[in-house]
Amino acid sequence: MTDHKALLSDLVVASRILANEGICDAFGHISVRHPENPERFFLARAVAPELVTIEDIVEFNLDGTAVCDDRKPFLERFIHGTLMAARPDVQSVVHSHSRGVIPFGITDTPIRPLLHSCGVLGHEVPIWDAGDVFGDTNLLISSNDMGNDFAVKLGDGRAALMRGHGSTVVGRSIREAVYTAIYLDVNAQLQATAMQLGTVKYLTEGEIDLIQSRLGDAKPGEGYDRTWQYWARRAGFGSDAPVP
Repeated sequence: MTDHKALLSDLVVASRILANEGICDAFGHISVRHPENPERFFLARAVAPELVTIEDIVEFNLDGTAVCDDRKPFLERFIHGTLMAARPDVQSVVHSHSRGVIPFGITDTPIRPLLHSCGVLGHEVPIWDAGDVFGDTNLLISSNDMGNDFAVKLGDGRAALMRGHGSTVVGRSIREAVYTAIYLDVNAQLQATAMQLGTVKYLTEGEIDLIQSRLGDAKPGEGYDRTWQYWARRAGFGSDAPVP
């Protein structure tokens, strides 16, 4: 399998993982930057993540226009292109509406990492409110202007919430983005539970830095690769399972 085909296969597996782990339902999507042309990215056509096949993958320019495909695209494809345009380090973007995260985007309680596996979230998970700049909208990032504004809110972070909508995370690879999306929801659920028991002791800034450094320097088979293999098997992709 060529590197190009392998990347698109990973994108399909990632979509199925996100659906299987409850991060995406009928909505949500994951992209990856084109490996040879950083001004383009790959994203499925508008189809539920659990149903994505390699034939559903469409190539886009960073402005959200399809390179050569007239199938219906995701309305929020602008999230992906604007983040990649703003951040050369971003190779993959996940947008979802995972239920554990939603309450933190509509309250004054910020998500803060409290579990070692969640240190990847970084020191801050900001909240983007479409109404601050664009007034009353349907809350979807449906233009480059909205995407650019969201990119400013994300800054150099790993994740940001979207008020009344969901969240978006970025990664230096598909596997990192999937890991971050899943553990953002894990942290949200654990934090909501812990807050009912008493005062929560969160990770310190130093602990977060060390955790991020370890994950970034992990060897094959550790960190993102290990969790990827686990989630892929749970989603039905074993060592001999073909990618649809």
